Amino acid sequence: MNTEVIENVPKTMRAMVLTGHGGMDRYEFHSDWPVPDMGPDQVLIKVHACGLNNTDVNTRSGWYSKAVSEATTGDSYTDIDKDDPTWGGAPLTFPRIQGADICGSVVSVGADADATLLGKRVMADCWLRDWSDPEGLNAIGYVGSECDGGFADYMVIDHRNVMAIDSTLTHAQLATFSCSYTTAENLLNRAAVRAGDTVLITGASGGVGGALVQLANRRGARTIAMASQSKQAQVALLKPEFILDRSPGNLGAALMEHLGQDTVSVVVDVVGGPYFSTLINVLERGGRYATSGAIAGPMVSLDLRTLYLRDLSFQGCTITSLNVFPDLLGYIERGEISPVLAGTWPLEELVAAQSAFIEKAHVGNIVVTMEAS
Repeated sequence: MNTEVIENVPKTMRAMVLTGHGGMDRYEFHSDWPVPDMGPDQVLIKVHACGLNNTDVNTRSGWYSKAVSEATTGDSYTDIDKDDPTWGGAPLTFPRIQGADICGSVVSVGADADATLLGKRVMADCWLRDWSDPEGLNAIGYVGSECDGGFADYMVIDHRNVMAIDSTLTHAQLATFSCSYTTAENLLNRAAVRAGDTVLITGASGGVGGALVQLANRRGARTIAMASQSKQAQVALLKPEFILDRSPGNLGAALMEHLGQDTVSVVVDVVGGPYFSTLINVLERGGRYATSGAIAGPMVSLDLRTLYLRDLSFQGCTITSLNVFPDLLGYIERGEISPVLAGTWPLEELVAAQSAFIEKAHVGNIVVTMEAS
């Protein structure tokens, strides 16, 4: 064990700390927060960069509460159920350091952790698992929700959540991948997307949507991206077969114009909201729908006759299988997918970064770095 590296770890660190559910004023920046203690199965990571995602916003605001039925706005909610305002349905404990999309270097390892990780640049899987039943769904946590995450100079995590990465990409570029791309790969796995499928992707300008385009292309599927006019030029760089407006008035006609048919085999949706039923209506018989988000609203209308008479399959997709994260790192190392870095902010400007994230004027992923402004 490299004692020189360990001895250089300070006692305190900078951290952006969430003090409770609510607005942006619930964030507090600290320059003297204690560096976390490391358990025997854990590694201590010096964080270089950490990406933002919708979970940060929704957890802070309390949007996951069943008492909330509106679209994601980033505002706080006055009426939330105190027992369920997190993705997992259990109360969050505060203070909490958020941030799941971590790129950093291992500077110390626990007694029972993999010592070969010491000194390596790593990425971290977002999902906290019961390692006696790692594929189990009932004992799952999320980095930045059930444990402190990467909006700080240092963090600790189980060594089995960490993999070394061999890449020429920058720290900030690597911090765009973990949440968005594992979410996208999981959606495609669960929808059994394969070569020859026609995949309609909503929200293609966002982190998950853009990842879906790249990863579905990688499988040999035909990709149809949906994005607002102002973002279509940047989305085109991801090479979907074609791009539609984010909510065409006649979706079937728009598909017919480009495809020669008015149906698709798969819809992968991270938007939800009132356009849901329109998306379902363009699925071919035996088509598949998969979702991992509802930024336009969680309450939707479904005609059950459409579901059963057309033999449709629906997949709600959150927790990834164990293979997804290592598969993703392989794609990165082989250059099969590319980062889409929309911008970087220093850690102490996380509130400004999250404000930009909520405004949705960007394409790709926003990242905070540990370099002081």
